[in-house]
Order: sequence, then C-alpha cells, then structure tokens
Amino acid sequence: MRLFLLLACIVLVTACADKYDAYTNTPEYITKASGLDSAYYKAYDETLKLWKVSYEELYIPTSNGTAHVIVSGPKNATPLVLLHGMNASSTMWYPNMASLIKNHRVFAIDFILEPGKSFLNNDIESIENVTDWYEEVLAVLEVDSFHLMGASRGGWMAVHFALNNQNKVKSLVLLSPAQTFMWIRPSVGLFKNIASLFSSKDQQLTQSLESLSSNPANISEVYIKQYQLGLEKNSDNKFVSSMQPFSNKELMSLQMPVLVLIGDDDLINEQKTVEIANKLPNGKGEVIQNAGHFLSIDQAATVNEKVVTFLNKHASNQ
Repeated sequence: MRLFLLLACIVLVTACADKYDAYTNTPEYITKASGLDSAYYKAYDETLKLWKVSYEELYIPTSNGTAHVIVSGPKNATPLVLLHGMNASSTMWYPNMASLIKNHRVFAIDFILEPGKSFLNNDIESIENVTDWYEEVLAVLEVDSFHLMGASRGGWMAVHFALNNQNKVKSLVLLSPAQTFMWIRPSVGLFKNIASLFSSKDQQLTQSLESLSSNPANISEVYIKQYQLGLEKNSDNKFVSSMQPFSNKELMSLQMPVLVLIGDDDLINEQKTVEIANKLPNGKGEVIQNAGHFLSIDQAATVNEKVVTFLNKHASNQ
C-alpha cells in the first residue's frame, strides 16, 4: 500500500509540474548585474508591472545564449508569439497584453541582439541565423503552430520567419513593419532624428519620441525610463542594412491571413504599404487615425480591438 501511495504521489507531482519549470530560474547575469545593466533590469521590471496581468518569465538556453521569454494567458489557449520593435524590448506590449491574453497564450520574446533580458554568448552571423534562433527558442518551448505578431523591426522579422515557416504560422499581424513593403522614404521627421544625433541624449530621446509617436505624453514615464536606459546599453543593429523590402514574389507567397496596421502619421510607412497589403492573397491593410509609428501605444484601444477581432476570426486556421 505504501509503495502504491508513493507511486501515486510521484505521478501526481509529475502531472502537476509545468513543462517550463526548468526555465524559470533567473540567471546570474541578471541577479549579479551591476552598474547600467542593474539599473536597466530594475527599470525593465518596473515596466512589467504596467502589464497588470499575471505572467511568467522564462530563460531559454539556445546556441547563441539565453532567450528571455515572457509567457501569459490561458495555458491551453492558441499560442500568439510577439516580436517587439527595435530597442523596445517585450515590455513595449504593456498597453496591449490584457486584450491579447483573453483568448491566447502569449509568448513575448526579447531579441537577443538588443536591450532586454536575453543574453548573447555566441554571435549571430546573418539575418538567416536570426530566424534560426527564433526557431530554436520556439522548439524548446514546444510551440509548433501559432499566430505571429511583430512591430516595426519585429514586423520585418515576422515576415522573414513566416516565409520560412509557412506551415507553423496560423496568421500574421504586422504593426507598422519597417522596410517590409517599401523603403523608408526621406521625411522631415527622419531628418530631425538625424540632426538630433549631434544633440544631448535627452534631446535625442525627445526628438525620437516626437517623431515616432503622435502623442508622446501618452507613453508611460516608467517605460520611457527603461527605453532610455536601453539606448545607453550596447545594441548590435548590424542587420539593419539586410532589412530590405521583400519582393512581390515573396510577399505573394504568404498564404496565411495577414493584417497590416500603420498610423496615419507614420514615419516608417505610407499609404503604399496598405495598398500592397490589400493585394496579398489573404491580406488586409488599414490606417489607424491619430497614430504614429508607435500605434500600439498611440491608439492602443483601437489596435487591440482590430488585432483581437482578426485573431479570433482566424482562430481555426491550421
């Protein structure tokens, strides 16, 4: 009888154990961080409080280092993978998370070459290796079929990933994707950003936010502090030159449903982006009014509603 009870307990404990338990320990590069790194990680944690939903932080071992992934939402819900914008980290989704997790298990991945909680050990040599890295992370997480959403640079990465993994991506959501459908064209805002490089760091930050957001005052001061500290950290943006617009043949090969949203005051995209998106086999493009490049913050409620409606519509895609 005792042996039976012992075996029953072992089975029960095993059944109750979460498959991600092995990845929940915070690594020493965070617990023993000092200086700017320590300040950044603390600011990151403060921004995470803005999510106002329960979440779990995972540290996934990969060939290139540790991938930090924030997981939230019902465990049995359809997975939704999020790729953040340049230097923004996964905390940028703070205005959107409460809506996204209602019907989805969300996996927000910190890009390993930018400020965040991921940690690079072995360099990534090419843009193709970036997709390999994301594939490795998702393989460890055992996420095989999912919706994929990317913002700005994360939007470009999402398309690159989807082109190489069409059988895995159920649908694709792109929020003001950078250099995905068209080249970034010269503009007053772009020239102001270039000119601000000769100014103080505070002035650079102010100019950047004013160019990328239609309402910078709407951005949480908590997030701005983290964002500013992230800009002071080393960020390897060596693949920016590789982010060229995809060819018409590549874009037309996307068979999954695609939603593209841009702001009406977007520094990165123009109406042409929407026109191309609407020509995709299963594409839909829209312009969000009173929004800049940071449309998921500028008009969070509108973006949340459109994204959730789109995801729910295509919930059964295989």
